[in-house]
Amino acid sequence: MSALLSMAAFALASSISPGPVNVVALSAGAQHGFAASMRHVSGATVGFTVLLLLIGLGLHELLVHVPALVSIVKWAGVAFLLVMAYKLAVDDGQLGADKPSRGPSFAYGAAMQWLNPKAWLASLAGMGAYAADGDGKLVWQFTVIYFVICYVSIASWAYAGTFLRKYLQAPQRVRLFNRIMAALLAASALYLLVT
Repeated sequence: MSALLSMAAFALASSISPGPVNVVALSAGAQHGFAASMRHVSGATVGFTVLLLLIGLGLHELLVHVPALVSIVKWAGVAFLLVMAYKLAVDDGQLGADKPSRGPSFAYGAAMQWLNPKAWLASLAGMGAYAADGDGKLVWQFTVIYFVICYVSIASWAYAGTFLRKYLQAPQRVRLFNRIMAALLAASALYLLVT
């Protein structure tokens, strides 16, 4: 298997698997439609690939010298996920384009990645596996490949949410869906606490 294909396979496995960012994309697609959810998709993709690039260019050295940053990111991520879960749990269940300001934004998606320990682990593991020697060409190749695959993967979750939208026409169904998504986010947060 070529190095580029191996990079792509790693990026796909990391990006398409369920996690907080993908749960929010699914929920955004269901509540706000595909076009509005693309703000979250774009922000999450850019946020992640900037993190990945910075790890590849040496940010991991900062974590070695200031290990408390790992705990700070973990606790901030848990708090962020719990706030998001709460917001979903108390949502009124009204769908539509009349609520665009309540949909996840570009900045929200990017911040979510920087507070997501899964994103940090994927960045550290990926760069460790494919560009551990700091070769700039490999760092940039991996980042570009990851950007494309990450974007398509998160967008797939948002698209799946838009497919669910037709089944969520009644506010009570939306509230149930939101509470399930809230429970998944809360479970993700609790999982981070025990790992």
